[in-house]
Amino acid sequence: MTVAGVGEFGLIDRVTARLAQGESCLLGPGDDAAVVAAPDRRVVASTDVLVEGRHFRRDWSGARDVGHRAAAANLADIAAMGATPTALLVALCMPADLDPGWAEELADGLGAEAALVGASVVGGDMSASPTLTVAVTALGDLAGRPPVVRSGARPGDVVALAGRTGWAAAGYTVLSRGFRTPRLLVEAFRRPEVPYAAGPEAAALGATAMIDVSDGLLADLGHVARASGVAVDLTREAFEVPRQMRDAAQALGVDPYSWILAGGDDHALAATFPATATLPAGWRPVGRVTEGAGVTVDGAPYAGPAGWDHFRRGE
Repeated sequence: MTVAGVGEFGLIDRVTARLAQGESCLLGPGDDAAVVAAPDRRVVASTDVLVEGRHFRRDWSGARDVGHRAAAANLADIAAMGATPTALLVALCMPADLDPGWAEELADGLGAEAALVGASVVGGDMSASPTLTVAVTALGDLAGRPPVVRSGARPGDVVALAGRTGWAAAGYTVLSRGFRTPRLLVEAFRRPEVPYAAGPEAAALGATAMIDVSDGLLADLGHVARASGVAVDLTREAFEVPRQMRDAAQALGVDPYSWILAGGDDHALAATFPATATLPAGWRPVGRVTEGAGVTVDGAPYAGPAGWDHFRRGE
């Protein structure tokens, strides 16, 4: 069986039947557009795209894994603004000979990840394409708070991190070398564990700037530094190297800090807080904001790539 055999509308019926709708969804799939509640009267919106061969490989990840990753990449952006995700819109472009079961399992992953934050997959589109592509748009609600933007960091602020970094990058390296273990690292690449609740919590407690760490901590904090007109200095000792990562790095001949500082896809949240602030639970200090420009580690420039660049490197 193929998606061509099932047909566009048959596949849509099969996929939407698997998607539960949460409280924020007032009208789900089936009409020309969905209707989503916006209690704050402002809507936070973000979009991201996953392309086979660039962002995922079907021999590395199942369809459900890809669904989790695609949803997480967008939901994390909403959380990084200090908002709560409410809905996802998904566009799926696929080869005509794709097994429809792949699309159904993708929907299961998307729906399961969205359910972690009470959001729903409310609609989208499908089209034939020689390249399998998943494009997701996420919507969110600020609950009356101002958004936490990248341009608010000030000298003297504490740089803090919620979530983990380096795990997904380590898993990617393991897979790219032809291995499937350590499983803990491989699963971190397949399905990121995002600290969604940390975003709104940080906003409520006075975070001055925040960003989703998708391309690497150094690279993403570089965006904050540029937008805020400041410098960021990280403390290397603030980052513990877990045993599994240390062992994998030794076996593969890799510096584990290249994963931790420059690896992406974990979708941790990095934020800056006033020096007098009490950090929320789940956040840990990793550096300081200072006068100047750029990002350093222990006061020195980092040697090596700072993170992922979609137009320079591929999977």
